[in-house]
Amino acid sequence: MSTHKAVHVDAPEGSLTLTDVETTSPPRDHVRIDVAACGVCGTDREFYAGHFPGLSWPITLGHEIAGTVAEVGDGVEDFAVGDRVAVGWFGGNCNRCLPCRGGYFMQCERMQVPSWHYPGGYAESVTAPATALARIPEGFSFAEAAPMGCAGVTTYNGLRKTRAKAGDLVAVLGIGGLGHLGMQFSRAMGFETVAIARGAEREAAAKELGAHHYIDSNASDVAAELKKLGGAVVVLATAAASTAMADTVGGLAPEGQLVTVGVTPEPLPISPLDLINAGLSVTGHPSGTSRDIEETMRFALQTGVRAVIEERPLTEAADAFERMNSGKAHYRVVLTV
Repeated sequence: MSTHKAVHVDAPEGSLTLTDVETTSPPRDHVRIDVAACGVCGTDREFYAGHFPGLSWPITLGHEIAGTVAEVGDGVEDFAVGDRVAVGWFGGNCNRCLPCRGGYFMQCERMQVPSWHYPGGYAESVTAPATALARIPEGFSFAEAAPMGCAGVTTYNGLRKTRAKAGDLVAVLGIGGLGHLGMQFSRAMGFETVAIARGAEREAAAKELGAHHYIDSNASDVAAELKKLGGAVVVLATAAASTAMADTVGGLAPEGQLVTVGVTPEPLPISPLDLINAGLSVTGHPSGTSRDIEETMRFALQTGVRAVIEERPLTEAADAFERMNSGKAHYRVVLTV
């Protein structure tokens, strides 16, 4: 019997413990991946806390996975041993339910997410459905590719599906793991980019990441400042703070869009009146499919967009998780194997 190392969490908010796990061959329509890198995402803390229903403990965290196909199961025709692949939040879909049949793959009734529906990427080996696999282009390292499976595709896809066009004013709320990528993608797409964050000390970093303008939400009225700039066609809200999201609505241009990608259970304090007169909309955006991840990486390769990462070995997973969980990480932490 062969084994591999994986990080287990035995119960909600328990310890992250490196342990030996049996390595099994992939079932039909699945592949086994030798993991080379896995991003540490803010949503990992929600799994860690047990906030997702139906978790089967122990769990292995990690849904920003990059590595090499090591084995293929029966029925897999489009991928072969040695292929460089990524798996993100979109961890496989059924292609049979009504949403899938309508092309809404992110709303698949049986969609699988690493950590939730099968062990995630804080491990040396992961078995995943072939539908989850995104090909990693040449020019991308595994560590660079890993965050694109969630943070990258969420921000890139969230922006490109809006009505904003090159030259429009687009604001990114938050300069964190998601926001620092959102600003880079916004600039690369040709948008006049506004960064919104707390504290004057963050302006320099925002400008380095591509922002043309900076709004310190501690020192000014965010909506008023956006209006001075002409009004935002889109606000991409990456900060997980409902009040901060709502504070941007008054700064939207007519028919402007607030696109929420920062995950928080807090209600949005927005009245219908705020939306109706200007024809505004509030949209929740859910990551992206395996093909979306491929397109994200291709665009990033063409434009030089990269996640700013701290690399840590798998053996230091507990420390890496704590850096993310405490807000001490410099944008993204990636575990390497």
